[in-house]
Amino acid sequence: MKNTLLTGTARRGRRTALGFVVAVAAVSGANPVYAQSVFSSNTTPLPGLPDSQFGTAGTTSVTGGAATATWPTATTQGDIDPGASRLYDPTAIRATQRPAPPENTVENDDLNQPVEQDLNQQYDQPADDDPGPLDRTQWEERYREGADAPGMRLGTFVLRPSVNQSINTEVTRDHGSKETRNYLATGIRGTLTSDWSRHALTITGQGVYERNLNGNQNNADPNARIGADLRLDIADDTVAHIIGNYSFEREDVADPNAVGNASEQAGVHQFETEASIEREVGRIHGLAAIGASRNVYTDAKLSDGSVLSMKDRDRTGIDGRLRLGYELSPAIIPFVEVALGHTSYDRRRDSAGYERSSDNYAARAGVAFDFGEKLRGELAGGYQRVSYEDARLDAVNAFTADGNVSWSPRRGTDINIGLRSTVQDSTAAGQGGWAEYQLSSALAHQMRDHLVARLTGSATLRDFQESGNNNVTWITGAGLTWSINRYLDMTGDIEYETTTGGGSDQDILRAGIGLTLRR
Repeated sequence: MKNTLLTGTARRGRRTALGFVVAVAAVSGANPVYAQSVFSSNTTPLPGLPDSQFGTAGTTSVTGGAATATWPTATTQGDIDPGASRLYDPTAIRATQRPAPPENTVENDDLNQPVEQDLNQQYDQPADDDPGPLDRTQWEERYREGADAPGMRLGTFVLRPSVNQSINTEVTRDHGSKETRNYLATGIRGTLTSDWSRHALTITGQGVYERNLNGNQNNADPNARIGADLRLDIADDTVAHIIGNYSFEREDVADPNAVGNASEQAGVHQFETEASIEREVGRIHGLAAIGASRNVYTDAKLSDGSVLSMKDRDRTGIDGRLRLGYELSPAIIPFVEVALGHTSYDRRRDSAGYERSSDNYAARAGVAFDFGEKLRGELAGGYQRVSYEDARLDAVNAFTADGNVSWSPRRGTDINIGLRSTVQDSTAAGQGGWAEYQLSSALAHQMRDHLVARLTGSATLRDFQESGNNNVTWITGAGLTWSINRYLDMTGDIEYETTTGGGSDQDILRAGIGLTLRR
């Protein structure tokens, strides 16, 4: 009878969640900064970084993320003259600037006759015969623009691909043992951006394939990610987003759910989609979103050659959220947000006999700010609860802190800071899950016109509320990128990772050097 009552409660919870999701779909309100679901567990907390800030494919020093692969969103740039790779001569630039033509006409270089001008286009160039010499800041800015690869135009899209080939070494120390791995890593990145007068589609992708130079290939760590964001400009004050992501990565050995004594950890396929709509009414900013995710696990390979099935971890989740903000000024928007979701496992009970399907509830409040290129981002704090269908599993209650901040204290220096809080399901018998908190940072500084230095760091705390046997993973890294020319970079990175607490005592040192070909 007790189980019957519990099951009925869970079903009512699912009906409530479904009703909430349906209601969300009918409400207006998407801004790219809002696009990440509060229940997302694998997206990097850092905002997108430009190509010059990314390093060797065989290291994770780009974001310093613990147990998460890099998922960058490359910055988009305008079309650049293919001949602009030369050094800019301020005198030559002055010579090419001409006064604005008379109103409603433009100069025809071939016939030297006035032609009718498109009245929908405006002249941004001042009607000044001699604008004067460029100062050093303007000269450096134009030089950097000319040094960037122009990309390839494909119809109404611009493709900016890059390929990195690196040679790397990795030294792992675990409970007194030492293992050295030398490997090649091939990384492919690309951004496909639309050039439409209305609406926008951005597709980003990244993949890393590793091949060991010594030993077997079981401990190689490939990963791949691809995502698409379709922005629909419905009206001046209404914007919709349709987002889809796919990713693959191997479970990190520092993860509490990793299989002990496995020669190859399970691979994780994750599919995500979200539809959101944002509407502004005066100073009120409203957002509604509905999302779904699917996690599929491959088998883990044990050291004795056998395999361990992970099918009891396959699951599907659906969640919805509502957000309401008030514009104090164009640069500051406080907001509140609530979210509700349900996670359903394919198998009602896992291999230990526990029902791990759950309901998720979250609320948070924060502020979004945008002071231009110097400082922008979002910070929020809140509360999240995950309750499981099995009465033997205690619910997880966690205070959350989320956000990202981009700061440029001076020209050529960029600092990105990310905060993320999630609740992760456990596979241990009798344990429901744990709260995970991650702080990440990345600093990039342009030391010379062709040389960029990078520093990264992160700390990930896993809070096991029932046992109190918490652990922390620290990662720190440094790297250099030398732009040989607009199409070729040389990269070098070094990274140190350590995990302490919770029975873990592991240190990993990685280093690599590579070449990146850009177009």
